[in-house]
Amino acid sequence: MRWLSHVEKNRQCTPLLEQTFTSGFGPFRQYVVNPSWEAAKGLKMEGLGSNIGIHINEIPVSYAKCQQVLNDIWQTMTPKMVIHLGIAPGAKGITLEQTGKNYCYKDKDVSGLCPAGHCCVEGGPEQLNSIIDMRSLGKHLKSMGLDVIYSRDAGRFLCDFVYYYSLYHGKGKAALIHVPASGSLASPERLVPQLQTIIQNLLQQLDSPAHTT
Repeated sequence: MRWLSHVEKNRQCTPLLEQTFTSGFGPFRQYVVNPSWEAAKGLKMEGLGSNIGIHINEIPVSYAKCQQVLNDIWQTMTPKMVIHLGIAPGAKGITLEQTGKNYCYKDKDVSGLCPAGHCCVEGGPEQLNSIIDMRSLGKHLKSMGLDVIYSRDAGRFLCDFVYYYSLYHGKGKAALIHVPASGSLASPERLVPQLQTIIQNLLQQLDSPAHTT
């Protein structure tokens, strides 16, 4: 008897046309409860709309283990989009990251390790961009009253590493959204409704003629 992976169970239990994966990170340093994972669980509970299936994964703050989780997603599924949530200590707003970097991962993970060669994908491009135009998305969201920040530097730690890995294997169909690590906005009650709006508009941009033709 072969046991089904978490991703395979999601595929069998949610036969919706459009499948979106959202991830948050597990505990690290002083963040025993990681706000990014709490937000992902909140999104799963509230949903993104009747025609969008949302699957969630908790990603370990480990360079090696996170690759196993991502391989499970990209090799066994064909997600419409993979949206990674991470925390940005000190930030007061939500940040839309445009770019993932391949090199200079020198900060140790929860296991005290760095990736081989301080690199995400050996031989890969120095940086990769999301298929989503985060600058344009940010301007649109600001016109709706959301206070979001556009960024091209995701920080060279696990968030950046995971983002690049998904951009590489997903041919750009990935996004990284940094959320505050503390403060009132870090609570799921305030954060989840804003993330719903952000992700719904992100998916609308993905469905626009510029991306579908």
